[in-house]
Amino acid sequence: MYHVALLIERQLENLDADQIVSLHEGLDETVHYHLLLPVESSTAILTSSMSALGGGQVAAMPDPATVDEMHEEIVKAGQAELDASAALLTDRNQQATGQLTEADPIDTLKDLIATTGSSEVIILTESHIVKEFFQIDWTSRAKRALDVPTLHLLEHVPFDAQH
Repeated sequence: MYHVALLIERQLENLDADQIVSLHEGLDETVHYHLLLPVESSTAILTSSMSALGGGQVAAMPDPATVDEMHEEIVKAGQAELDASAALLTDRNQQATGQLTEADPIDTLKDLIATTGSSEVIILTESHIVKEFFQIDWTSRAKRALDVPTLHLLEHVPFDAQH
């Protein structure tokens, strides 16, 4: 079994699944993709609500019940995206499992690699030019922190259009 950790920013599309699977065509082993999708924590939701106060905007303190409801909705939506992404891979005769994380994605990715014995990492995001320039994007951070090959792909973009 060949294990691949796949950190995604949002739900995969057919193009993404086709390209990911094509990277491992010709392997004699079965490939198992371990998907990881970060979601915002209740603390992050509360912090972003509170940051409006620092910008001179007047905002009411959010009700903790509302924050919990927002968090539940985010987790539910994240799980739906994760399930749909895993289904795209299993529809292509691949093995796929997934997990959500509220923790730092790179720390969780390290743990996932250690747990699954993944031989490589694929990070699928939209372009983040400023973060990439300052090398604080997920891929740059992962390349510094991990001891496995790490590939960054742009989501929803054909291979020949990525640069």
